[in-house]
Amino acid sequence: MAKNSAKDIEVTAFATHQLITQPNPLRKVLRRVEDKDMDDPIGRAEQALAGLSGEFKDWMTTEVNRLSAAYVAIRNDGFTKERRDELFRAAHDIKGDAATFGYPAAAGIAESLCRVIEHAPDLEKVPAELFTHHINAILAIVHENTRLDSISVSAELSRRLRKVADDYLAHVNRDRPEHLEVILAPSIAPTE
Repeated sequence: MAKNSAKDIEVTAFATHQLITQPNPLRKVLRRVEDKDMDDPIGRAEQALAGLSGEFKDWMTTEVNRLSAAYVAIRNDGFTKERRDELFRAAHDIKGDAATFGYPAAAGIAESLCRVIEHAPDLEKVPAELFTHHINAILAIVHENTRLDSISVSAELSRRLRKVADDYLAHVNRDRPEHLEVILAPSIAPTE
């Protein structure tokens, strides 16, 4: 990098201090663009997202089918580390993708399912209905999310499932205080 010469630096003296100003070397590499030619990356991203939005339902259907298949494998052959991990990953992916794809209530239910998988001390002892209700709720939200009245039903379903899951986790972890603290700590509960 080229150094400024002493003649490029301005020094302004004041009674109590001096102000030293040097030229900005970036001015030489900066290119001015007219307002009409300015790039809008956010606008481009929104446009791309709008173009993909027609595929969101297909993507969510694929994720939900993956979740369902993982649970069917568990129901048929029991829990193994691999099946548990696949169920967790499928639920976690839905948790992360659902709001973006337009299914925020499914994200909340998937988060609740992740909490059960992560915090239940023995997954074999978790009532099968708890898993089934979570998975069926996600399936219903994804397949029936076209009606406006279904949004409030989905949100209520999400809140209730979260409450049931949290109550179950608090009960089965009552003798594990260090784990119970994590479960009872406030987290982002579904709001939609």
